[in-house]
Amino acid sequence: MYNLRLSSEQLEIRDTVRDFVEREIKPVCLKAERLEALDRRLPMELLEEASQLGLRTLALSEERGGAGADALTSCIVTEELAAGDPDIAATLAETSALARTLFDQLMSQGQRDRFLPQFLRDDRYHLAFADREPGNDDTLGVNYHRPETSETSIKTSAVRAGNVWIVNGIKDCVANAPVAKLLAVRARTGASGASTFLVPRETPGLGVREPDPSERWFHGSCGEVVFRDCRVPPENLLEQEVESADGRGWPQALNLGIGRAAYEAALEYAKLRVQGGRRIVEHQAIGAKLAEIAIRLEVARSIVWQAAWASDHLEAVADRSLADLPLQAVAKVFTSEAVYQAVKDAAECFGAMGVMRDMPLQKYVHDALVCLHSGHGNSDAKLRIAEALAGYRRGSAAPARVAESM
Repeated sequence: MYNLRLSSEQLEIRDTVRDFVEREIKPVCLKAERLEALDRRLPMELLEEASQLGLRTLALSEERGGAGADALTSCIVTEELAAGDPDIAATLAETSALARTLFDQLMSQGQRDRFLPQFLRDDRYHLAFADREPGNDDTLGVNYHRPETSETSIKTSAVRAGNVWIVNGIKDCVANAPVAKLLAVRARTGASGASTFLVPRETPGLGVREPDPSERWFHGSCGEVVFRDCRVPPENLLEQEVESADGRGWPQALNLGIGRAAYEAALEYAKLRVQGGRRIVEHQAIGAKLAEIAIRLEVARSIVWQAAWASDHLEAVADRSLADLPLQAVAKVFTSEAVYQAVKDAAECFGAMGVMRDMPLQKYVHDALVCLHSGHGNSDAKLRIAEALAGYRRGSAAPARVAESM
């Protein structure tokens, strides 16, 4: 049964992360000098501290050394982290989701024995999934109501040469690439087939190029990965392929955290700012605007939580407790549009101060805009919902992203 009441453990986790964000993340990431300089460098020390709290291994099973958190708990944590800094939230969420997919589901026991101890031991050991090719347009677009054929678009090649695979090619927009110490890389291994290889960051022939900071349009850490005669041993070949996305709703939870941070800042300011002898929160115009923000965020949280819960309870769709719709797509469309409007309204509560570079509101607006246009945008998500409404069931001809990059 779908229940909005959080368990005592979930409440404790939420409160612990919220306290960490208030004490450690916000004082660094919302510092006026950092905002003024538009400095979006990842604070690695904070990432390391968050890892020590168990947030990097949150979704990894307890059997493998993680917390074994379900999708809803992961979304709660991501929202809390994003209220402090969405880049930290995105990096940790990507690694956590990939850890669950790779270590719990896809790796052989031998691969797990080699890579898992390193991952658990090193608080700066992050993961990345390299699948996107430069210039590829994998939006639904012309494939609406048609099978996708993205296998043929893989240009990165892996050729067997004796006892090694030699990988050549380029992967673009790889989330976590600059900080990852292990990458899962999809490469073409034959005329029509593709496989996934585990490639440690220090492997000769592997290079990472970070984008120009002035062109930054993502959350977290992202980069281009280049393979030049990169030699990968055959034991690093995954026996199974990634058949479905396992982000389990964290991009929408991240978006929600951005909206909540803007709302809390606006509400606090409205309670302090006095105009006409009264706090502006007592003026109808500001009060109504804050109420609209609160409504949008509460409704968005409901659909994000429902989609997260549904990803762990597929039987709820089978027995018709929930609609047979792509709930993650529904959550993305509604949350991104609702949060963007919410942060703009929050900025208006500050008047002219809302656009000053040393104030966090301009950052919240930018972050919400990134979420609104991330991935393939809402047009693609709406088409996927439309396919479900028409009864079209998209096959799994090609593996999808493990965790949707922001």
